[in-house]
Amino acid sequence: MPELSLLLPMIVLLMVIGAFAGVLAGLLGVGGGIVLVPALFYAFSGLGYAGDALMQICLATSLATIVVTSVRSVLSHNKKGAVRWDILRAWAPGIAIGAVIGMVTVSGLRTATLQAIFGLLALTIGLYMAFGRAEWRLGHEMPRGVLRAILSPAIGFLSVLMGIGGGSFGVPLMSLFGLAIHNAVATAAGFGIIIAVPAVIGFVLVGTPIGAPPWTLGVVNFPAFGLIIAMTLITTPYGAKLAHSMDPKPLKRVFAVFLVVVALNMLRQAFFA
Repeated sequence: MPELSLLLPMIVLLMVIGAFAGVLAGLLGVGGGIVLVPALFYAFSGLGYAGDALMQICLATSLATIVVTSVRSVLSHNKKGAVRWDILRAWAPGIAIGAVIGMVTVSGLRTATLQAIFGLLALTIGLYMAFGRAEWRLGHEMPRGVLRAILSPAIGFLSVLMGIGGGSFGVPLMSLFGLAIHNAVATAAGFGIIIAVPAVIGFVLVGTPIGAPPWTLGVVNFPAFGLIIAMTLITTPYGAKLAHSMDPKPLKRVFAVFLVVVALNMLRQAFFA
């Protein structure tokens, strides 16, 4: 049993992280994983946990929270008829395959490599959030055939490499192919379930690394999972209320800058630490 002096700071930090992620999710509509992964990494590092598997634990724990939040989101969006089930069914097999490949890939990579990958992908997402335009289009309907067979596993694979759900890649993709934003957000929540469930099952079954934070099963840390879910359920509605009382566009640009800074710091640590 870990000492109380070690557990209390961990519990407090995880509650703060969960609260912050919940507010951002409600305020900006961003997926929690893009915030949770670096937050968990810096929290666990600051508490003295390190090692070649630390990023694996952060990615896997983030994905575990996404299982719960994505189910809740899909059910909520479905009540409003916003989920495009035809797209979800067509893209699900490829996304799931990509997620499993991503899980196997992550399990074999060291923390520094995963930091570099997260940093590069987060930098790309941050720049898109800052400079992307709603009117940009690559087509007027979702891809089929060979293009779908390429893109659907790519969404699952890249999302697991970052420990995120379907929103960061799925929403821009669907928007670029002409899907209304409310349908894209709702359907991407379904992508999150398809990504997270097989990946988390795999991450639970791998061996627990030496030096992992307490109560880690495989590479999923269950105290972090439970506390973050509890706090996001409490704080997300407050973020949503704030979103209705102010213009979220400038805030999204501020978050994009924040994300770019986080990504650059991850890259610095990966290559120069």
